[in-house]
Amino acid sequence: MPATTTEPLRIAVLADSDTRWKWGALTARRLAPEGAEIRLDGFLLRGRSTPTARQLQETGARADSLREVTAVEFVRAMGEEPCDVLVLALVGGGVQAMLHGLRHAWGSGPRPVVVTGYVGVVYEKLADGLLLRHGADLVLANSAHDAQRFRDVYEGVGADAAAVTEVALPFLGGAPYTGRREPFTVVFAVQPSVPDSRKDRAYLLGRLIGHARRHPDREVLLKLRSKPGEHTTHIEELPYQKLVRGLNPPANFRLVYGHMGEVLDRTDLLVTVSSTAALESLHRRVPTAVLTDLGVREALGNHHFLGSGCLTSWDRLDAGELPTADPAWVARQGVASGGGSYEGAFDTARARIAALLADSGGLPPLDPYYTAETAPGYLPGILARHHLGPDGAPLPGAPAADQAPGPVRQIVRRAARGAYRHGVQRVAPVIRRMGEL
Repeated sequence: MPATTTEPLRIAVLADSDTRWKWGALTARRLAPEGAEIRLDGFLLRGRSTPTARQLQETGARADSLREVTAVEFVRAMGEEPCDVLVLALVGGGVQAMLHGLRHAWGSGPRPVVVTGYVGVVYEKLADGLLLRHGADLVLANSAHDAQRFRDVYEGVGADAAAVTEVALPFLGGAPYTGRREPFTVVFAVQPSVPDSRKDRAYLLGRLIGHARRHPDREVLLKLRSKPGEHTTHIEELPYQKLVRGLNPPANFRLVYGHMGEVLDRTDLLVTVSSTAALESLHRRVPTAVLTDLGVREALGNHHFLGSGCLTSWDRLDAGELPTADPAWVARQGVASGGGSYEGAFDTARARIAALLADSGGLPPLDPYYTAETAPGYLPGILARHHLGPDGAPLPGAPAADQAPGPVRQIVRRAARGAYRHGVQRVAPVIRRMGEL
């Protein structure tokens, strides 16, 4: 379904959180031919991490239209509102459900090019997440390192690896760091779920506040992802905003929200456990510290930075250390800002999409690796969570794709979300603590 010369390229993005919306919308624009007119229609998958208006504003990613849908509503919309390119910016299970739901809806008829990928560092569930994304026309890898790992996984199970396409994170950019500013600014980029214990999070917060006290000439910022009650890609059970109460931090310590790029504009040292913000920082050549205080562990994701030159501790940072990134490591991760490599990172993906759209024979039906034959004990449960049957057809009683929810439905939905979040943030931690007695 290629766009004509008189019509804009029609791109749809389905996302399930603020971070994935940002990645999906910016990726969509990077995938369009240079100078091409596009129409970007956004869809937000209804769930626990559906972004609020504030979160959407903070991403800086815009669309020509944006609406909230269930999985079944989205599948039906894709049958009624054709597009040229579809970007699935979802968790792996959501991608797999959409691939099967759309395969059922489209059959062997015309369909758009389907693209998916990852928001940032892939440090856990590599095989699981990749196989759940198999079946898209393009599975985007954010670096040469990831592209090779992705191919190895697919080829290891006998699945077609041709969809793997090397690109880069779409939100890298901004002015390169040119040297110390006044005041020298240290930013700690938090993560919603890493680390996950109160003890570890309190430790990191205490060290950050301690750094501010040791260096009264520095501005020390705690960069927060969301406000209490909001969710991002991952659940945050113990927001730092709550942990900081009563600690009486010094005047040079502040909590900040906002677009990460704007915060990096004034950053002299970025500190994190394993946030994707580290890659944004490295792209700008800002000194970047990945903490080893809690160990270098797969559960923390900081093992991804082995060989980067960025691994260090609060003791060393307190003593004045500024890590220097290894240029070869940075280049392998797709965040090198020199030599035009980043500027051309999406060229291959754009060419592949153009070739698929120009194919007069049309695109074949979607063909995920997981089917009723390869994963009969796994796939049906994934589809059922999105109200889809084993064949991808909507289950009886699935939400209808009709009109926007009325006032009563909106109130009930908000109440249900509030109850879920209360359970996650208040009740679940108490139950876990009781279980540890």
